[in-house]
Amino acid sequence: MAHLSGIAATMAWDTGYQRRAQDYYRLALRSAHAAEDRIFGASVLAGMARQMLYRGQPQDALELVRLAQEGSRRRAGPRVRAMLHTREAWALAAMGRTAAFCRVIEQAREALAGTADHDGEPYWIAYFDEAELAGVTGGRLLELARRDRDHAEGAAAHIRRALDRRGPEAARSHALDRIGLAECHFLAGDITVAVQETHRAAEAVTRTASARVREQLGELYSYTVGHSKAPAVRDVRDRLRDLLANR
Repeated sequence: MAHLSGIAATMAWDTGYQRRAQDYYRLALRSAHAAEDRIFGASVLAGMARQMLYRGQPQDALELVRLAQEGSRRRAGPRVRAMLHTREAWALAAMGRTAAFCRVIEQAREALAGTADHDGEPYWIAYFDEAELAGVTGGRLLELARRDRDHAEGAAAHIRRALDRRGPEAARSHALDRIGLAECHFLAGDITVAVQETHRAAEAVTRTASARVREQLGELYSYTVGHSKAPAVRDVRDRLRDLLANR
C-alpha cells in the first residue's frame, strides 16, 4: 500500500494534480508507518519535500527532509542518505544559502561513494546514481545562477555529465536536463549555443507527457523574448510557442 500510494503520488504530482498528490503522499506515509518501514517513510517525506520545493516553499521542504533524516538515521543505506542530502541541498539552494548547499552536496557525494561497499538497499532507490546526483547538482546550481550568473558554467558542466550518463531513455529527466542546459547558456550570454540547446530541449519534450516538463519549458520560453531581432531566436521561440500551445 505504501509503495503503490507513493507511485500514485509521484504520478499525480508530475501531471499537475497537486492536491491529489498530497492525499496519496499522506496515505503512503501512514502505510509506511503501519508497516514499520522507516526507510520508505523517509523516501515519502523526501517526495513531499520535492513537491514543496516546486511550489516555492523551501523552508517547509527543509523541515520535511530533516524529519526524514532523523527518522532514518541509523537504518538508511548510502543511496538513501545521498538522496536525502540532495533534497536538503535543494532546499538550501532555493533559500540562497550557497555555502550550506555546497557542504551538503559534498556530503551526498561522500555517501554515494560508499555504495560500492554496501548492498541490500531497497530496490526503489536504485535509480539514485552518479547521473542522478549530477543532474540534481546541476539543477540546483542553475537555481543559484538565476541570482548569480557566475554559477551558470558549473551548472552546465554537471548537467552535461548527467546527460552523458543517463541518455534519452530517461525521457523526463533527459528533457529537464536539456531545458536546464539551454537556460545555463542563456544566463551565460551565449545565445548561439543557447538556441541550439533549446532546439534539443524542444525535441526532448515531445517524448514525454510530463506537465512538470512543460512548465519548465514555459520558463525557458521567457529567455527568448528579449532577442526578437535575432532570426535564430525567433525561430526557436516560435517552436516553443507551438509546443506550449499544444500541451
